Amino acid sequence: MSTASLDVAKRCSREATLAGAKAAAVATIASAIPTFASVRMLPWAKANINPTGQALIISTVAGMAYFIAADKKILSLARRHSYENAPEHLKNTSYQGTGRPHPAFFRP
Repeated sequence: MSTASLDVAKRCSREATLAGAKAAAVATIASAIPTFASVRMLPWAKANINPTGQALIISTVAGMAYFIAADKKILSLARRHSYENAPEHLKNTSYQGTGRPHPAFFRP
């Protein structure tokens, strides 16, 4: 790999990590508030969800948010960079059709 490719890969992974961390922080807050509120207000939750269970719920949501956001960021950056480096004849993504008329039931 060239140095430019390694720099792009490092920058993309750094951006993905940052996006995942932001998503995890938001998800932690968004899941902690209802979890803590339900444990205080609902009798079933108060009886069945101990502090370890609360932490497990919150950390699972944060972990899922991190990996989903980071994966989405990596895929979008890979898509953008693959399009930038593609040959010109592949950049035309407009659909020209086959030239055949549509059957009557497909016409608008």
